[in-house]
Amino acid sequence: MRMKRKLSQAILAVSLSVFAWSCNQKDPDPKGNYIQGVFVMNEGNFQQNNGGVSFFKREGNTAEVEIFSAVNNSSLAGGVQGYAVTGDIGLILVDNDKPGLDKVQIVNSNTFETIATIGTPDIENPREVVILNSNKAYVSCWGENGSYTYKNGYMAVVDLKTNKVTKKISIGNGPDNLVLGNGKLFVGTTTFTTGKVLTAINTTTDEIVKTWTFAGTPVPFGMDADGKLWAKNGLDVVRINPDSYAIEATLKIAAPATKSADNFVFSLDRRAILFGLSSNYGASGETYKFAITDTQINIATPIIKRVFGGMAVDPQQGLIYAAVIPSYTQSGYAVRYRTDGSVMDSVKVGIQPTGFFFR
Repeated sequence: MRMKRKLSQAILAVSLSVFAWSCNQKDPDPKGNYIQGVFVMNEGNFQQNNGGVSFFKREGNTAEVEIFSAVNNSSLAGGVQGYAVTGDIGLILVDNDKPGLDKVQIVNSNTFETIATIGTPDIENPREVVILNSNKAYVSCWGENGSYTYKNGYMAVVDLKTNKVTKKISIGNGPDNLVLGNGKLFVGTTTFTTGKVLTAINTTTDEIVKTWTFAGTPVPFGMDADGKLWAKNGLDVVRINPDSYAIEATLKIAAPATKSADNFVFSLDRRAILFGLSSNYGASGETYKFAITDTQINIATPIIKRVFGGMAVDPQQGLIYAAVIPSYTQSGYAVRYRTDGSVMDSVKVGIQPTGFFFR
């Protein structure tokens, strides 16, 4: 009886060892402090180049204000314009107020340790970044221009295996907002120029396949649940067929020309759109919401009675994240709202928060 018990114990020990070994052979979980949570892009004060990336977990209400500096013992030395992740690679867009110091800072997305830097002349005045796959990313660059004219803009095609820019696709008037969809990259132009052109780039060939002109400055902001492209065009919002490039619908925002519409974002199900309508350069205004099936935009009843420096919707929880900028010299806040527009809480972040990235 004792021999059988010992034999059973030995068999059990071997089985447990085999089980433990097999578990250890699985791909290890990524190690790091920044695997899941909310990243906030802070532009900082432009002339002080003190922007950074803040981070906090969804269940928390306290942020690490500048994680790159904390990890690498050096600052990003500029204003943060964008951040995107593919796997364990993160790309931070850094815009410095002095020529020749702009860059894409590549980091380990889990630890935020620096990996590589792509600087000028490949990257000049970077504005937005989107990642196509693990091999390729696109960065919109206003280019190096005098007197804020931004006529020499381009899309920088980044090879994520070599961390090099392999091509520049010329787009004048400051390429800005970017939307990926249907095998194309749709590129708008900045409102700081007279650019009125929307551009479509084939993401296989990296060649321009379509350009078309609008009455105002076109700002593409996303694809809806039905696969349609949406863009702002002055105080109009247009729905575009991404294959035929035809404008299928135009929704007018019945507001005075002195007002500005901005910060367009989709709801979690991508069947509604939120945006801010402001005056006095964003000093006052309200945030509204309309459905993608609406034929007109109702601005009689705002969902939130204020506007923000940036806005996004968490793709996991559906909460609305809004960037509040008290001034250009003090810390800002990420304010979280429920889908009905009621405030949930706020998190203190860096100076001049303008964007969010969720992981």
